[in-house]
Amino acid sequence: MNSEIRNLEPKIVWNHFADLNAVPRPSKKEERVIQFMVDFGKKLNLETLVDKVGNVIMRKPATAGMEDRQTVVLQSHLDMVHQKNSDTNFDFDTQGIKMLVDGDWVTADGTTLGADNGLGVAAIMAVLSSTDLEHPNLEALFTIDEETGMTGAMGLEGGILKGDILLNLDTEEDDEIGMGCAGGIDVTATRNYAEEKTPENSEAFSITVKGLNGGHSGMDIIKGLGNANKIMNRILFDGFTNFGLRVSEINGGSLRNAIPRESFAIVTVDAISKEAFLLETKLLVNTIKEEFATIEPNLTVEITKINAPEKVLELGVQEGFIKAIYAALNGVYRMSPDIDGLVETSNNIARIIVKEGSIKVGCLTRSSSESNKFDLANSLRSSFELAGFEVNFSGEYPGWQPNVNSAILKVVDNLYEKLHGEKAIVAACHAGLECGILGQNYPKIDMVSFGPTIRGAHSPDERAGIASTQKFWKFLVEILKNIPKK
Repeated sequence: MNSEIRNLEPKIVWNHFADLNAVPRPSKKEERVIQFMVDFGKKLNLETLVDKVGNVIMRKPATAGMEDRQTVVLQSHLDMVHQKNSDTNFDFDTQGIKMLVDGDWVTADGTTLGADNGLGVAAIMAVLSSTDLEHPNLEALFTIDEETGMTGAMGLEGGILKGDILLNLDTEEDDEIGMGCAGGIDVTATRNYAEEKTPENSEAFSITVKGLNGGHSGMDIIKGLGNANKIMNRILFDGFTNFGLRVSEINGGSLRNAIPRESFAIVTVDAISKEAFLLETKLLVNTIKEEFATIEPNLTVEITKINAPEKVLELGVQEGFIKAIYAALNGVYRMSPDIDGLVETSNNIARIIVKEGSIKVGCLTRSSSESNKFDLANSLRSSFELAGFEVNFSGEYPGWQPNVNSAILKVVDNLYEKLHGEKAIVAACHAGLECGILGQNYPKIDMVSFGPTIRGAHSPDERAGIASTQKFWKFLVEILKNIPKK
């Protein structure tokens, strides 16, 4: 499979991407990819260092005639989101990504592709390994753990970088130039419960919600895609009143920054209500599928009879939990009043676990407004605290405030129009880029973001455009040729 990828143009980028994707690189387990990058830098005889948190920095001198230009930092993150289809047998900790070509797209075999942000990393590697590209003095910054907390960017100390301009290669539309992004905060609700013996004369069922698109919880939140956790909760709502439904286990979603594609539950109902439960749930499922028919055509809900579990969730806690999930906002909270079409504030109910006396609900709240970020976080906190949960805020990171007077933005914008005969879309995005964090310790550095077109990031449907990657590479090469003088 991967040999076909190596023959794509530009070969220098795709070959580095194939090499990178052969290295397992889950967030918070980046030791192997850090060593891979260090070996790469040393092989090229580049100044290479690893900072105290694991970020890798390399430096390459300017080519002849470019020494008087401003120093450029090329930045991407090494880690990737791990998502796979439930029927895909794959171990992210030990296996390299299996890639394939599908028309004008590169995708993976049942898993995330790692183009986010692996294509950015590969492009930087291509610049560093090139012998014929014009460029100023370069610093390459490869951060770690972007996908699960941005701890690499947060841990980068001031004074390490010497660059004047930072080019972040983590935007996912090839006609966009990023000039700002949202900040975020993790909202986690937990509580313990007393397990109760499963009532006598109960019938047990497993409920599976699957087939949803999933996707990036920032960039894709505006699409109104189905959230498996919310759909499962809708199926369970009023279940006790109508059928004596009791929850034994729930396992929904996976990563905080991925819209949940699947949810699994084990429940019991009164035996006398079995047929009514199956009939009414089928009708509700049909209603939900009709609502999502256009954007979630593959949504399926399976209900299968199983052996009864020994324990179920304490009834009072169950009722409060289900109502809290119903009340908690998922999706867009507020659109930007200043930038047309931009989501300002949103929430993703990303992860729900109910098992063995413990409930955990994980949300990622995003906003380009600090005040509204905490406004929504406090709204979620209130919903869960009213149901007896303990709520914790963590992983807070700032947004990147747009600078319409950015000098490098003007250069990049003009170059795009010159190359393509049309204006780029200059915009802020609802994803969490590392620029806002990096700007805290490097407030004078001038930043923009761009990249190739990537679809379905953070899901097994992730794919990267082949022609778009060619466009992105040509754009990057031209930008490096046209960096302003000091």
